[in-house]
Amino acid sequence: VSVKFDQSFDRIPHPDAALEESISVIWNQRLKQNPSSYSGTKFRYGGHAVHYKDEPNKEYCVSLHLGLTDYSTFVGTNLNPLWEKFLVPSEDDSVHCQHMSNPLGNGAIVQTSDEKIIVLQRSYNVGEFPGYFVFPGGHSEPQEIGILAHQTDEKDLAVLNERVSQEMFDGIIREVVEETGVPSNSLTEPVFIGISRREMNVRPTAFFFTKCNIDSGGVHELYSRAQDGFESTKMYAVSEEELLGMTDRMPGCHRGGFALYEMMKTAAKKS
Repeated sequence: VSVKFDQSFDRIPHPDAALEESISVIWNQRLKQNPSSYSGTKFRYGGHAVHYKDEPNKEYCVSLHLGLTDYSTFVGTNLNPLWEKFLVPSEDDSVHCQHMSNPLGNGAIVQTSDEKIIVLQRSYNVGEFPGYFVFPGGHSEPQEIGILAHQTDEKDLAVLNERVSQEMFDGIIREVVEETGVPSNSLTEPVFIGISRREMNVRPTAFFFTKCNIDSGGVHELYSRAQDGFESTKMYAVSEEELLGMTDRMPGCHRGGFALYEMMKTAAKKS
């Protein structure tokens, strides 16, 4: 997978001025409720392209189109009670969601050495989907690689795209380490398995698969000391059969992550 990072993939403001105005109104309401809320910069998902990497082998390569957005715009568009009004009637996903913030989240299907899958139960204190089951994840962060805004004078765009692409992989490892407590050197290089988009509020999430060389008992022990424990209340290491039974209590994008994992396994069997 590669990345094309460009200003052209940023959000396009909605022509309805009142709808645009509602973004800051909703964010200001959020600040009153929670003064510690911070509008950090995020990568915005602006679609993707599939092309051939090299001619003789006809190997497919996916290019993710990423721009920039921030948390306040996400709260004011994707989490807006009027979120559907921001959508454009179009079969093309990037056009359909062009007025949405759509920060690209990430999630990981982590398999332990005894072939269990790690699932977290979200805290009842979090804003979205309290008490739901999720895979470890969060967001890749532009500031981790020194990006605070688009750089118009960037001489070598290929280098910038490579850095953003690498942050997609570094970012998911960082989230798994923070949320589960497993050390980064216990995880294999993540494999990108696809992007899932939630039906409700069209939020996109990039999913990865990684193996951990620690068994489920060891992972449970490490979880009790994890940095980001406040976001989840419990960790489960489950069989694939048990996982299937938990998907009804997952947000749509994580249910999609499970479907991508199933597709990955099917493809692996065929090859």
